[in-house]
Amino acid sequence: MTYESLGPADLRHAESLKWTLYPEGVIPMWIADMDFPVAPPILAALHERLERPIGYYPSQAEELTGLLQAKFRTQGLGDVPAEGIAYLPGVVPGLYAAVNALSAAGEAVVTMTPVYHPFHLAITDLGRKVVGVPLLDTPTRWEIDWDALDAACAGSKVLMLCHPHNPTGRVWDAEELGKLRELALKHDLYVISDELHADLRYTGQPFEAFAADPRVRERTVTVTGPCKAFNTAGLGIGAMFSHNSELVKKIKTTTAGLMGHPSMLSLTMWQAALRDGGPWLAETVDYLRGNRDLITQFLHERLPAVKFHPVEATYLAWLDMRAYPQAGDIQNFLLDEAKVAIHNGPVFAHEEQKPLYQGFIRLNFATPRPILEDALERMAAALG
Repeated sequence: MTYESLGPADLRHAESLKWTLYPEGVIPMWIADMDFPVAPPILAALHERLERPIGYYPSQAEELTGLLQAKFRTQGLGDVPAEGIAYLPGVVPGLYAAVNALSAAGEAVVTMTPVYHPFHLAITDLGRKVVGVPLLDTPTRWEIDWDALDAACAGSKVLMLCHPHNPTGRVWDAEELGKLRELALKHDLYVISDELHADLRYTGQPFEAFAADPRVRERTVTVTGPCKAFNTAGLGIGAMFSHNSELVKKIKTTTAGLMGHPSMLSLTMWQAALRDGGPWLAETVDYLRGNRDLITQFLHERLPAVKFHPVEATYLAWLDMRAYPQAGDIQNFLLDEAKVAIHNGPVFAHEEQKPLYQGFIRLNFATPRPILEDALERMAAALG
């Protein structure tokens, strides 16, 4: 698969937030969607669906539920009941709903930072207290601070887990998942596991969901969706699921009437992705792996002061640029001097921890390789 023929003129259109937030001439590498066409099987399914009536409310999505159950089995999640799957307009509403149902105002909710910003927003917007446990930046990768996490969990009822992790790109391995499960059992925690990026892995190993261990299934609710792997953010849909259908029912009850249902076209899209999108996804992940490797090599040769652990999943590079004098205002510096738009590091922490991540950036590398190369060259020229 090649995406090299796509240039800024092809990608910059009025309906793209990514490409229109900043002026023409800026390369947008901030928000997490891909600059690639949607998989042909999805487009074909949508075209076919538009030939039939779409004006009625969708049914209970039995076909999609069956396809998801089959997918979950590949992740160690056998026997997820149909009544344990609830459809959402997106993953973020699921995070908010779960926090709302499983904790009370003023209570502590634990997560590991830096983290996808709707995690701490869901906690603070709902009047809970963020207990962010910073990950450890080791010589080889980002790792969990087990002692700090254990201490934090002692005062909470809920752990929010990002697996694979956004923005560091870690896929928590079997040993780490085992320790996380032991903590959940030790402290009697509910676990909200965001596994949205599970299909965007470079490890070559099967994905193991947090709830793959039967001991934690009754206390875990998982959220997922197709928007990252299949580049379908414009067709909002997601799912929360649990082996504990009563847990899902409890979460749904607290948001009754507050969330819309997925559209008919969203259901069609996800079904097509699960049925026929595998070859496209495999080729796209391979292309993304090449982009990740390009960044790794470029930084090593041209920007050695930037610290980067090659990501194991996602198409998001978490770059430590604190060695540069411009680190204090790195987002605006890169925007003004390099014409490259990125996500600023402090976005990925709650208010008290934002200073820890000043000088970090998150860079979206899901773009045609010539555009990625241009962006990296611009950054190198601006940083000197």
